[in-house]
Amino acid sequence: MSNRQDGTAVKHPSKRTKERANGRTNDHANGHATPRGTASVGKAGRYHAGISLRSKHIAVDLTPLQTRVAREILAYARRENLKAGAHLAESLLAEQIGTSRSPVNVALRHLAGAGMLSHDLNRGYFLNKDALSFAQLAEAFSSTPDDPLYLRIADDRLAHKLPDLINEVDLMRIYRVSRSSLRKVLSRIQQEGWVEKSVGHGWSFQPMIDSAEAYEESYVFRTALEPTGLLASGFIADPAELSAVRRQQELIANTGWKTMTPIELFESNSQFHETLAKWSGNRFILQAVRRTDQLRRLVEYRQARSREPRQTQAKEHLEILDAIAAHDALKAASLMRAHLEGARRGKVYGGEAFVAPAPP
Repeated sequence: MSNRQDGTAVKHPSKRTKERANGRTNDHANGHATPRGTASVGKAGRYHAGISLRSKHIAVDLTPLQTRVAREILAYARRENLKAGAHLAESLLAEQIGTSRSPVNVALRHLAGAGMLSHDLNRGYFLNKDALSFAQLAEAFSSTPDDPLYLRIADDRLAHKLPDLINEVDLMRIYRVSRSSLRKVLSRIQQEGWVEKSVGHGWSFQPMIDSAEAYEESYVFRTALEPTGLLASGFIADPAELSAVRRQQELIANTGWKTMTPIELFESNSQFHETLAKWSGNRFILQAVRRTDQLRRLVEYRQARSREPRQTQAKEHLEILDAIAAHDALKAASLMRAHLEGARRGKVYGGEAFVAPAPP
């Protein structure tokens, strides 16, 4: 701030204004400046998810959050069987994924650089080809499905390498990470329900699906819970959501069971069950189903499964949806019970039993 000769104040441009004039903006999601029109690149030595894509459009190292968002955008487009020219709106995607628009914007630019999307400055992002044609890109994301630190902790816990009670110093030493990086991952794990904060800097791991017996117990719990939700007095099926879920399950039953990645198949499955739990109108049923799915996700992402059961499960899902559409709650609940019992037998006793990560 300075004064003109006439005594009036003159406000000089701030550093941020100068950066904008030079074509730079501040990326709040990553905490550093990036050129306009490009996705943010991490600082040297920064902890990343390991997803990197180079093209003539962009050069991006995505953070764990951005990796997850990009993968879920791609999975959403493939689950919905979106066609070439379909518009992917940032606000809608942020709502679907449950995050802010900032990582969605970075992820969309990453996918544009991968050739999946085209960008119009005034209208946003559009699919270049049918979403199902991007199988190779989907496999690339599936090969590194999540935050590496998160996966290492999950794998070590599933392999019984970590004790029930452990402090942050020991975890920092084992995984050679900073306290801030560790706490971000532990906070996520805490939200998923398989670790709790203990006194001081300690953390207490909670029961997981880490054996065939635990797998069976989870299905017994779901068999008692999910049919009850379908019989709840407050059960109301949303017509638009019912149509969307039906489209997804029809896609899987027809061709998706062969073409979709294991992660995409699992997410479609969990979305089906969580949507029906939400329709129950009982917040505790929905919370329980979501938490069970979070625990199943740790196992399902790592298990090699035959694809044929996915087609059968999708057909059973469609039968349940038909009963709901016909307002036959008893039939829907009976079909759900049979569906879960069949899945339990197949996974625990039919050759798809849980196999913990092999020791080194």
